[in-house]
Amino acid sequence: MSALIGLAGVGKHYGNVIALRDVSLAVDAGQVVCVLGDNGAGKSTLIKIISGLHRPDAGTYEVAGEPVAFGSPREALDRGIATVYQDLAVVPLMPVWRNFFLGAELRRSFGRLDIAAMRRTTRDELAGMGIDLRDVDQPIGTLSGGERQCVAIARAVHFGARVLVLDEPTAALGVKQAGVVLRYVARARARGLGVVFITHNPHHAYPVGDRFLVLKRGRVLADRAKDAITRDELTALMAGGAELDELAAELSGTGTGTGADAG
Repeated sequence: MSALIGLAGVGKHYGNVIALRDVSLAVDAGQVVCVLGDNGAGKSTLIKIISGLHRPDAGTYEVAGEPVAFGSPREALDRGIATVYQDLAVVPLMPVWRNFFLGAELRRSFGRLDIAAMRRTTRDELAGMGIDLRDVDQPIGTLSGGERQCVAIARAVHFGARVLVLDEPTAALGVKQAGVVLRYVARARARGLGVVFITHNPHHAYPVGDRFLVLKRGRVLADRAKDAITRDELTALMAGGAELDELAAELSGTGTGTGADAG
């Protein structure tokens, strides 16, 4: 069977700036592919291409084996590719259920909102993802950052997502809340979704990832299955490995010299 989404030899440039060059990525059903990289690595550009916001300048993009050229995120969403951005598009003072159905409200006859159905569906869908909220009428702004991320994931699943693209979902979260989000990423995988998990944190990526794509300055630095790389090796790739050793040696020498001068 074809991958849910597949990118091959993708490139993107903005004027003279090369954002991505020869990047390939495939995501299967029930698989979490983690895309890691520091600032400027090309992660944001890759998200924009997968989500349909930008078109690649080189390479191919396929959905279930069919070539696509999305003109907007709406077109990608219609093909089951949902992107959950770090800065969630929620209305803090609105109830959880209103945010869950924002822009896709259920209506009864004469155009009236079917509030009871939306409350019930929100509660059931969250429970199906293992999210036990006390009250779906509470403002979503009262939830923790991790809980809001989980609501966004459950919403995407409810509205037919086959592929979830998660933009730094654990950034700015504490250890406990990051763990909550990672648990729901694993549950999305268990439900047969493909997940693209964008992050700069190898400690968050490794527990849930099945495959790891490390980007550096728009190029693929490594593309490894989980059984082919350890957490320490992944961390070393992200940290720069040999570059850090050289820097440590340089700083050690500088520190010695500074101490002598100070004495």
